[in-house]
Amino acid sequence: MTAPPEPTEVTTADSARPTREEAEAAVRVLLRWAGDDPDREGLLDTPARVVRAYGEFFSGYGVDPEEFLQRTFTETEGYDEVVVLRDIRFESHCEHHLAPIIGKAHVAYLPTNKVVGISKLARVVQAYAKRLQVQERLTAEVADCIQKVLEPQGVAVVIEATHACMTCRGVETPGVIMTTSRMMGVFRDDDKARSEVIKLISLS
Repeated sequence: MTAPPEPTEVTTADSARPTREEAEAAVRVLLRWAGDDPDREGLLDTPARVVRAYGEFFSGYGVDPEEFLQRTFTETEGYDEVVVLRDIRFESHCEHHLAPIIGKAHVAYLPTNKVVGISKLARVVQAYAKRLQVQERLTAEVADCIQKVLEPQGVAVVIEATHACMTCRGVETPGVIMTTSRMMGVFRDDDKARSEVIKLISLS
C-alpha cells in the first residue's frame, strides 16, 4: 500500500481568467441590473462575499477526483461482496441558471482486488458536485471515475436531488425529486446483481 500525493490543482480556465477585482465588479453590475444600489450600506460588502462564496461553491475545479481513489487496500481478506455508501449529501449548482441542486448520492461497487477508504467515495462525489453541473453528468462522472481508478467488477451510482431552477423559478413546483442512475459492469449486465445493489441502496 502506497500513499498517493495530495490532490493537486486542476486548472480548467484559460490564462484570461478574471481577477478577483473583476469578479467583484461583475457582481456589482448584477446588483444594479436587479434594480438595487450596490453602494448602499447593506450591499457594500456583498460583491466580496459573493466571490468568496463562489470560491467555495466551485472548489471542485481545483481538485482531481481520481487522486482521492489512488490509496487502496489490496489485503481485504478475500472480501468479494458489494460495498455501499448511502446518503452522501451534496450541494451543487445548475449550469443553466446557477441555481442550487441539493441532494444525496448512493455509491456502490463490487471490488475486484482494490478497496478504497469509504470517505474517499464521498470526496469524489463532493469534488464533482462543486462544479457547474447537470445531474445526469454528475451521476456519470462519479461512476466513471470509480470504474476507471478502482477497476471493480461493477459500479452503481444513484443520485436523488431537488433543483431550485425548477422549485423557485419557471414552473415553480416544490417537493419534486429527480433521480438518476448509472450502472456499470456486473450491475449493468447481471439482473440478479443489479437487483441486489438496488435493494441495498434502497434500504432505509
